[in-house]
Amino acid sequence: MKTSTDTFLDELLTTQNVQLKKLNKIVSDSIKEEELLVQNLSMGIDEPLNTSERLADKVATFGGSWKFIILFMLVLVVWILINTVFLMDKAFDPYPFILMNLILSCIAALQAPIIMMSQNRKETKDRKRSENDYLINLKAEIEIRTLHQKVNLLMKDELESLFKIQKLQTEMLQRIESKLNAD
Repeated sequence: MKTSTDTFLDELLTTQNVQLKKLNKIVSDSIKEEELLVQNLSMGIDEPLNTSERLADKVATFGGSWKFIILFMLVLVVWILINTVFLMDKAFDPYPFILMNLILSCIAALQAPIIMMSQNRKETKDRKRSENDYLINLKAEIEIRTLHQKVNLLMKDELESLFKIQKLQTEMLQRIESKLNAD
């Protein structure tokens, strides 16, 4: 009796087998057409970015830098100093700094999905690059096997011709020997 885990694993393996068959077909078609696989595959990787993707990349790059961390720490320290030291009686955000916490939460709520969009796009790009590498490696392996078969065939033909030559030479030597013995 199959469990849901077994069913899931069967479906996953079936899906991966279908994907591998597609990749193998691409490689075999490429070999039949004798074209470079790299040229066809590299076209899709470096697609132009739209405005939102460029913005997501810039936010992710800045949000994950020491510059952002240091700048943000300075802003927090200035915020706290202004509300506790300089504006003691008339602070716009007195201690426990509820407004500051609200702003921090909003920044985190907006920054996290933007960073995730950038990471997802880069992950997709990396996955395509990995598939391309796999296809190139697969094609190279098939080409190497083909070359091995050709070399083996050439060696077999060469050995056969060498054996024929050796047989002819042996026959010639026997004729020469028989002529020498007859004289």
